[in-house]
Parts: sequence; C-alpha cells; structure tokens
Amino acid sequence: MNRLKKWSEREYGKAQRMIAVILGGIVFWIIIPLFIVVGSSFMDSWLSLPRFFHRSVNTVIALVLMVAGWLFANWTVKVQFSFGKGTPIPLIATQKLVVKRPYTYCRNPMTPGTTAFYWGVAAWAGSISALILALIYPVGILIYIKLVEEKELEQRFGFEYREYKRRTPFLIPRFRR
Repeated sequence: MNRLKKWSEREYGKAQRMIAVILGGIVFWIIIPLFIVVGSSFMDSWLSLPRFFHRSVNTVIALVLMVAGWLFANWTVKVQFSFGKGTPIPLIATQKLVVKRPYTYCRNPMTPGTTAFYWGVAAWAGSISALILALIYPVGILIYIKLVEEKELEQRFGFEYREYKRRTPFLIPRFRR
C-alpha cells in the first residue's frame, strides 16, 4: 500500500499521462473485448452452448450498451486527465480528488461504463459464456476498489475523501438535479 501511495503522489507530465491513457485504452477497449469474444467462442463450442436472441436484436442491444458505456467511461478518463491531473491507472493516479461530474453521480463511474461496454460486447457475441466472461472485469475491479483503492484514497485525501464517500453512492449512479 505504501508503494502505491508513493507512486500516486508523484506528478507526471501530460505526455506521460497520455501514454498511460493510450495503453490503458488498448487494454480496456481492444484486448479485454477480444478476450470476451474469442474466449466465449471457444467456451461455446467446447460446452456446446447455444446462441441467444436474434442477430438484429443482439446488434441493437450491443450498440446501445457499447456506445453508452464507452462514452460514460471515457468521460471519466477525460475528467481524471484534465481536472485530476492523472489517469485511471493507479501508477499515474490523479493529483486532486475528482468530485465533479461524472464523479458526483457515483464514486466509481468508470466501472458501470466499462461494464455496460463489455455487456454490449457479450450481447453482440450472442453468447452466454461471453456474458460470464464479461462479469470477470466488474467483479475483479470491485474487489480491487474495496480492498485497495478506497484505503489509498483515504490516505491521500483524508477528510475530503471521507466526506465525498459519505455523500456519493459507491457504484450505482444517482443522477441528481
């Protein structure tokens, strides 16, 4: 935890942050969806699982989930990059506690955004095993947030983070006026 705290306190230049965002984008928007699609096709054939819905229904559901999830998640990256002077990647963490939209809706808005995107990928694949694979990310990231990230944020931002945590929902966005 102390090593993570030290890394998070270091300031990084705009170019370093941009490289981290690009590499993170490759992982989250290309590699993980590819894993879901390819992994599910292997699992489906191995387990003889049927496809679900109809191709056109899957496509519509997939597009809605993928576009909405991608836009929402990337909004969080933009805010972390510009306002927080960091990235979602813990090694190049924000320098300021980000408490502006979309972080007023929930403390972890990137999670519902990426989860919706991955569920969209699974719907596009029309695969039960893709849905199961798409659940790995949100489960894993929620465990990480609860066990590591919240403690580290409390160490770095103290009372300010505890107040933010008290008034803002953890995961399910609450859209207020």
